[in-house]
Amino acid sequence: MKDPTIPELNTRKKIMFYDSEDRQARLKVKCMYDEISQSQFFRMMITGYIENDDLIFNYIKSCKERYSLQGKNKRLKIDQVKKQTDEIKNKFSLDSDEIQDIFDVIEMETNL
Repeated sequence: MKDPTIPELNTRKKIMFYDSEDRQARLKVKCMYDEISQSQFFRMMITGYIENDDLIFNYIKSCKERYSLQGKNKRLKIDQVKKQTDEIKNKFSLDSDEIQDIFDVIEMETNL
């Protein structure tokens, strides 16, 4: 069965980063337990991040706070933009393309 998360051969890009041997082994075991490949895991996480999934947004937010990866004011601005985007989405029942356009406009207005 073909993995539906794999992009077409002519549009693929390789994403690579480094981590510890222990964490890579733990990731491999956890993915095996969940019966997904490491590639599927990363593609799912990237999709959630790109599509502003609330759970991933909140996890990233907590990591930024925990590891001091971003200033508090910048995090608050991002929270405001997210809240405005969610309000507009709920108010007008917009589709994902329209939501992305609005999100882009809000980003430009707030200089994020």
